[in-house]
Amino acid sequence: MAAQDQIDVVTGAFSYSGAAIAAELRARGHRVRTLTGHPGRAPSGTDIDIRPLDFADPDGLERSLCGASTLYNTYWVRFARGQASHETAVANSRVLLDAAARARIQRIVHVSITHADPASPYPYFRGKAEVEAHLMSLGVPYAIARPAILFGGNGVLVNNIAWLLRRLPIFAIGGRGAYRVRAIHVEDLARLCADLGGRDDSVRLDAVGPQSLPFRDLVTVIRDAVGSHAAIVPVPARLIPPLSSVLGVLLRDVLLTRDEYLAMAAGLADSDAPATGHIAFTDWLAEHGQELGRTYANEINLHFRPSLAGEPAR
Repeated sequence: MAAQDQIDVVTGAFSYSGAAIAAELRARGHRVRTLTGHPGRAPSGTDIDIRPLDFADPDGLERSLCGASTLYNTYWVRFARGQASHETAVANSRVLLDAAARARIQRIVHVSITHADPASPYPYFRGKAEVEAHLMSLGVPYAIARPAILFGGNGVLVNNIAWLLRRLPIFAIGGRGAYRVRAIHVEDLARLCADLGGRDDSVRLDAVGPQSLPFRDLVTVIRDAVGSHAAIVPVPARLIPPLSSVLGVLLRDVLLTRDEYLAMAAGLADSDAPATGHIAFTDWLAEHGQELGRTYANEINLHFRPSLAGEPAR
């Protein structure tokens, strides 16, 4: 099938990683259809075919997936809030993947997480493993890309670290901050997913950049790039979740959950796998540091206050 005749479906094509994947596919000449719960967030004049992401209507999902070649799935929830939870995200993912199988989608490219594990103590990682297992049981050729942390574009994490460093005299890290982070640029992830979509084999691999940085070093290079003079202060690890919660209350947001911190401190944001991305975090930071942290990116607005901001991201 010629690229210009191929229709690919991307969940959340107006979100963070979903938007990057959609842009990469369009640059390769593919037609893109999106499944979204927020069609009003589409840019004016978009040529993306917009369909509802309604997990309560599996037949509608199947109809929206019919005629497409590949499904690129970025759907997930970062943390539980209201009716959203990792358990509901697993159930919703099964509905979507089952609909794709019934629609005879030829290939599914699924964005997961490094160290997804059905025995994980962390619901995020455990839920991601459940979805991986369900995908692998469908009999549809698949590719599973497992990033840890994303940067670049309008990403939230690095921007908000920069925002805090610009405004606070002290930035607390748990212990020595020796736990490592292996981030990948969102455009590298998009290129990887598009490449995986063009393969025929079923594969699961980590989506990681060329650098693995201790968290303290990551914060230090962000501080230097934005011109901050904040002191980076080690504190007992048990204090990080309550400190994050206090800041979250003040900002009406969730900065870092307890599970997120514990998972990172346990090394789950790192990987020994070969690099699948090419953009080094420090190189990107040297180019973009001065623009980081000028405004705060509120995750609650992005995910749960739809009138205030954009499509929920991975």
